Amino acid sequence: MEATTNREALVLAGRLDGRSTAMVREILHSLMSRFDDVVVDLTDVESIDVTGLTMLAATSKLMERDGRHLVLRGCRPALRRVIAFTRIRHVLELERQAATA
Repeated sequence: MEATTNREALVLAGRLDGRSTAMVREILHSLMSRFDDVVVDLTDVESIDVTGLTMLAATSKLMERDGRHLVLRGCRPALRRVIAFTRIRHVLELERQAATA
């Protein structure tokens, strides 16, 4: 898992799974302490397991309590489907994709 920050965004690449969740959580908490809203760019994420999704949902709920937002950017269609058909759809905020012509 590669993780880089770009202002209030966390850009991830690789696999977000049990091995990388702690590192990503630490970076997210750092961003949360500096910004009201945080974007997680998942464009280059190959796969996400339940541990990664749970960590993102928990972080989103934590931010929401303070009136802030965690927004997921660049979700692939398969991930959007998983989120849509699970209870975490009420917790995770996905950035709207621009309409294509």
